[in-house]
Amino acid sequence: MNWLSKITPPGVSKIFSKRDTPENLWVKCPISEEMVFHKDLEAGMFVTPAGHHMRIAPAWRFQFTFDGDYTEIDVPDVPRDPLKFKDDKTYVSRLAAARKKTGRDDAMAIGVGEIQGVETVVLVQNFAFMGGSLGMAAGEGFIKAAETAYERKLPLVVFTAAGGARMQEGALSLMQMPRTTLAIDMLNEAGLPYIVVLTDPTTGGVTASYAMLGDVHIAEPGALIGFAGPRVIEQTIREKLPEGFQRSEYLLEKGMVDKVVHRRELPATLGRLLRVMSKRPSATVRDELAPPPIDHVPTDGGGH
Repeated sequence: MNWLSKITPPGVSKIFSKRDTPENLWVKCPISEEMVFHKDLEAGMFVTPAGHHMRIAPAWRFQFTFDGDYTEIDVPDVPRDPLKFKDDKTYVSRLAAARKKTGRDDAMAIGVGEIQGVETVVLVQNFAFMGGSLGMAAGEGFIKAAETAYERKLPLVVFTAAGGARMQEGALSLMQMPRTTLAIDMLNEAGLPYIVVLTDPTTGGVTASYAMLGDVHIAEPGALIGFAGPRVIEQTIREKLPEGFQRSEYLLEKGMVDKVVHRRELPATLGRLLRVMSKRPSATVRDELAPPPIDHVPTDGGGH
């Protein structure tokens, strides 16, 4: 018991319970170390005043991306622990902890709604679920999203965030790389747009497969994007890497991503791309191209 507890009158501490002061009321910006009020952070789409784009859950990503209402699609079930894996904890216990933490069954979430008026399938990879690692469930989630886009003739937008393959599933995890690639081939053959938005971080087998196979690659500012991490590369080559190596802006300069876009500008950017790639004119262009009302058709007597 501290000194403040000793001088606090009986009953007062019960009035102000821990539930009245949530732990995440203030959040520290990793760049500036400034403390940001959580409500202000929400209002700013979880981008700090210093410009750091924080990792966000699928529900927030859907809310920030879609015009309004959207429908979530269930990810198919997969065997939970095919290898009966155990290190310092069992794989089953790790899955249970991740599900309790995120409220979701695995790292992938699928939503269908409109982006700037264009109906689109959106797949969000949740880094909070075991580092967004690519396992069987994530692979099935990607394939389900691609199949939904194919069946409904809709574009697919994928927000990537992953630390690599899920080691607890061994080769079964690595198999998801060619499986997701085949799903992308299906979309390509159908002429359906596939856009990838690279968020922090996108690494490992995800980068080596579906994250770099988009028709267009957009990245959020400051996102770490690569296969192996910079520390591993420095230890391997025994050299200091360039400033900002593997960050969005560096990859844009080197031609590995097409555009770096602030989170608040993403819906408008995606909308423009989707309209062009889907050959759907914007509302303004559509109005300009629309035929005039029947009562304004000229009657010059020259019709046949």
